[in-house]
Amino acid sequence: MLYLKAANYDDIEKEWLFQRSIPVDENGFINDYHGISRQDFGTALDTIIAQSRGECLPEGYVPQTVYYLLDDDTIVGTFHFRHYLTEALAGGSGHIGYYIAPEYRGRGCGTQGLKLLLDEIRGAVAEEEIYLRVNRDNPASLRVMLSNGGYIHHEDEDKYYVRIPK
Repeated sequence: MLYLKAANYDDIEKEWLFQRSIPVDENGFINDYHGISRQDFGTALDTIIAQSRGECLPEGYVPQTVYYLLDDDTIVGTFHFRHYLTEALAGGSGHIGYYIAPEYRGRGCGTQGLKLLLDEIRGAVAEEEIYLRVNRDNPASLRVMLSNGGYIHHEDEDKYYVRIPK
C-alpha cells in the first residue's frame, strides 16, 4: 500500500539510502544529496525538517516539506512541496517536484503519489491552482500530472507548465 510520510528522524536510514541514490539532476529534479555520507545526511535532515517549518531558509527560498512515498516499508519516491510561490517559482518549478525510483516507474507510483500529495496540500495552497513543471522529453511525468486533473497552461522550448485546479 502506498502512502506519504514527511521526512523524519525515525526513518533516517531509509531516507539516507534513498536520497543518496537519486542522481544530481534527473529529468529536472535536482538532488543536493546525491552520494551524501550518513553523517552529513544527519545534518542535512535537520535542515530539511527545519525548512518545512520555515526555518533555516536560504535567501529567496520558501518553506518546503519533503515527503517520501512508501510502498509498505520501502521508499519508492520523494515529493517536495513548496508552501507558496515566489515570482521565480510561479514562472518556474512551481509548488511540487518529485522523483520516483527507476525500478518503480511504470507501476502507477507517480500517479498515486501525486494524488496523495494533492489530497494533503490542497487546503494549504493559496493560489487557485497548483503549479508544476515538467521537461518536454518526460512524457511519463506529464501523464502523471494530466491524470491528476492537470492541464498544460503553457509551454516553451524545453518545458511544459502544468496547472492542477484545487
